[in-house]
This record gives sequence, structure tokens and C-alpha cells, in this order.
Amino acid sequence: MPLLAIPFPMIDPVAVSIGPFAIRWYALSYVTSLILGWWLARTLCRHEELWGRTPPLDDRGTDDFLLYMAVGIVLGGRLGYVLFYNPAYYLSNPLEALALWHGGMSFHGGLIGCILALWVLARRNGRSIFELFDLAAAVTPIGLFFGRIANFVNGELWGRVADVPWAMVFPDAGPEPRHPSQLYQAALEGALTFAILMLVVRAGGLKRPGLVSGVFLVLYGTFRIVGEHFRQPDAHIGFLAGGLTMGMLLSLPMILLGAAFLWRARKVAA
Repeated sequence: MPLLAIPFPMIDPVAVSIGPFAIRWYALSYVTSLILGWWLARTLCRHEELWGRTPPLDDRGTDDFLLYMAVGIVLGGRLGYVLFYNPAYYLSNPLEALALWHGGMSFHGGLIGCILALWVLARRNGRSIFELFDLAAAVTPIGLFFGRIANFVNGELWGRVADVPWAMVFPDAGPEPRHPSQLYQAALEGALTFAILMLVVRAGGLKRPGLVSGVFLVLYGTFRIVGEHFRQPDAHIGFLAGGLTMGMLLSLPMILLGAAFLWRARKVAA
């Protein structure tokens, strides 16, 4: 092991085990994210002054919001992984697409799933889809933060080979020290994005439908591209043309969509 490498802290991916029943940190990250996201969504919707109008959801509505978000994340995230990252394998093994316990989720797929789920919820409640997009954008970085921490605990989605003093040797990534890119992404896509969005909300961002979600899309797309420069691409995909990765390619449309949201929001009277 190189002298400057930090050994990976061997954390058991199983948080709690009772007989054959095991709860993994990855599952806990999803549960924690959904609960905190539900709490924040309910809190935001209880403060009419943040919206400058009647908030889009009441307490019962935020309960539905949690359910719709959860379904969109799980179904969209899994389908996105199947289609974006390993379609050939799942075409040959279609039943494996249902094996969520084997891992494999795509944020970009989860985003599409959430958009569709929120569209249904907005129609059901007779509210603007952009209001629900903004609410979802405000809470999503919570899930991104805990999800990346769970990736780190699992020792997966590690970074590229590096010689920085904080480089780590991951147990399944060979003997070379690597960037702990999961922690970079947790900090950028999760913590920093959340802090910026909360500042936008406090500054009246929710009064302009589409503004908060536009800021989120631009921030996430940008930070994901930055993070991809340190993250090792999936082995079965590798680098695409021009040194791009699949994560970079999928993030570019997000930035363009976010810019369109911001352009629309600037025309909406606060």
C-alpha cells in the first residue's frame, strides 16, 4: 500500500442484523432521506409567507407527496439504471431488472420518475407543476447527501487513481489509492446544493414558480460534471467520446432544462 494512502474504514454495510433479517446502511439512507424530505416539505408548506400565496399542499398533501416521490425515485431510478448503464445485460437477463436488492440505481432515472409522479400529483391537486417541482428540488439534496454517504460506506462508486494525501485504497478497487469521490459528491450535490437552495427559498424563491427547481437543476448538473472528473466510470461503460462519462452526458440536458426554468421564472411576477 502506498505510504500516503489512507486505508478505507471497513464499515459493515449491514447496520442492524437480527437473525436472517438485515437492515443495510443503504436502505437506511433511503428511509432517512424520505423522512427528512417529508418533514422539510411539510415545514415549507406550513409557511405561506415563503410562497406569497396559498402553499401547494396541506399536511395530507405532503403525505401524498412523500409517497409519489418514493415511487418515482425507486421505479425511475431502477429503470434509468437498466436503460442508461447496462441495457445489454438486462436485455439478456430481464428478471434481474426486478432484483433491486442487487443494487443499481440511477439519479437521472429517478429524476425522470419524480417528474412523472409529480405531474400526476399536480393534476390531482389542481396545482402548478412548477410549484411541486420547486418543493421537490428543495428536499432532494437531502437524499443525494445520504445516498453518497451510503455509497462510501459500501465502498462502491469509488474515484479515479490519485496521489492526494487523502486518497484511499478501496477494498474492491485494487491496490492504487483513489479519490473518495463519493464524499466529494456528498459535499457538492448534497450539502452545498442544499445550503444554496435554502438561501434561495429564504430570499423568496418559492414566490416565482420554477426558480428553485431551475437553480437545483443547474447546480446538480454542474456539480455532477465536476464530480465525474474524480469518479471512476463504470467498468462496463468506461469513457465515452471526448473523455466524457455517462454521468456527464446525462447532466448536460439538466443544466439546459434548469436554464429554461430560470428563464421562465424571471417572467413570473413575484
